Amino acid sequence: MSERRFPQLSPEMMTDEQRQVAEAIQSGPRGAGLRGPFNALMRSPQLCDLVQRVGAYVRFGSSMPAALNELAICMAGRKWGAQYEFYAHRRLGIEVGLSPALLDSVANGRRPENMSSDETIVYEFVMSLLGTGQVPDPRYQAVVDRFGERGVMDLIGAVGYYSLVSMVLNVAQVPLPEGVEPLLKPL
Repeated sequence: MSERRFPQLSPEMMTDEQRQVAEAIQSGPRGAGLRGPFNALMRSPQLCDLVQRVGAYVRFGSSMPAALNELAICMAGRKWGAQYEFYAHRRLGIEVGLSPALLDSVANGRRPENMSSDETIVYEFVMSLLGTGQVPDPRYQAVVDRFGERGVMDLIGAVGYYSLVSMVLNVAQVPLPEGVEPLLKPL
């Protein structure tokens, strides 16, 4: 594809409402630029603003430890075949302590080996949620026992939010950075 579905918006092309949302994104914890899904989402500025605020919480305010949050995010990206999502959050996951081998297994649709007990709890909960839309009592209870009810909600929030982001990225056909090979092969 030679041209993006949603060409990059410059500040001069934006409405006042779009500029306000862009400023909110750029002044928040993500920093400069409308990367990832935000250029496309900007076509609906109110939705974009709500989505970016949820995302700021899910990414930077979650009660879940960062590595486990990134595991859930990468699993959502894998589920939806979102190359950009998986690429970006694989790097972030490794930076916060996930093993590349674990994330390679997720990318290849295989259960990772040698997971910690916390990684196993999160992996099993998220696999159930993404696989059936349900979570059996033992998997639910394992997350409650370890991370509390807030942890359950924050984990569901990460999976739900990054499922939405993955769908936006896929529909917008957001490309990987130049020279980056796709990590997700069809399962």
